[in-house]
Amino acid sequence: MEKNEWLTTHFEATRNHLQAVAYRMLGSRSEAEDAVQEAWIRLNRSDSESIDNLGGWLTTVVSRVCLDMLRSRKAAREDSFEEILVELPEESANDWEEKFLVADAIGPALLLVLDKLTATERIAFVLHDLFDLPFDQIAPIIERTESATRQLASRARRCVRGATMPSKDTNRQQEVVAAFMLASRQGDFEALIQLLHPDVVLRADETAIKVSTANKDRGAPQFKHEINGAEAVANTLKGSAQGAQLSLVNGLAGATWGMKGKTVVTFCFVVNDGRITAIDIVMEKNTLKNFDIQIIDNNSGVNL
Repeated sequence: MEKNEWLTTHFEATRNHLQAVAYRMLGSRSEAEDAVQEAWIRLNRSDSESIDNLGGWLTTVVSRVCLDMLRSRKAAREDSFEEILVELPEESANDWEEKFLVADAIGPALLLVLDKLTATERIAFVLHDLFDLPFDQIAPIIERTESATRQLASRARRCVRGATMPSKDTNRQQEVVAAFMLASRQGDFEALIQLLHPDVVLRADETAIKVSTANKDRGAPQFKHEINGAEAVANTLKGSAQGAQLSLVNGLAGATWGMKGKTVVTFCFVVNDGRITAIDIVMEKNTLKNFDIQIIDNNSGVNL
């Protein structure tokens, strides 16, 4: 087997694993594919014959590419208002495919939480908690000590554990979200309180915060990174949601508002036991473009 053919065969055997790693780090399928493609380019430019563990080498390269992309993404958000060698255990392609499916099934709630982590926290958490890599192998990738890497993953883990995952009853979720949006539009504070869990958290991304601040004089709700408690969240959203449409966001009940057929803001809800436990306001373009959004027809039986 020729060298190029050997490289292609072994690279394709690790592709699912590399895509799973990149997708968990970036939260974007297109960017994950770009990161994997960059790894392939670097592999072809490298002295591949000196690589003892090709899977480990590729994972390291993809991780470093993702780290650079996360840092660039953060810098772009800050600059623009509008635009917003690892030793792996031997695993088969089927094992990697299974990990990809499991990670992909976690859904938008985890993606939103991961998006709030720093680049190094996200890398440390994803590689250790989702892909079982030990800290001493992750540390060189993010250029930290093993102890510091462990602390980064621990902080990320606390953040992830603090985010409540939604129940799976989509119809019930839609009913609760529809009732909430109606109460919000009508400014019905008491109805909002009844629909919110006492410890509900409202989170907003950087773009949403900037837009709300810029439109304060127009009566726009004022968002923060986190607003906690039913009363505070109800006061923030009371009288808002005008023109928002009930939607499915990656298969979960949510709401969207857009202009000229283009989604501008998405409200992602976490509903448990008939009450809303978390709301994420998403306006960053890189996040929105990776959401699968389906507008719920008003004739579906849900009253908006």
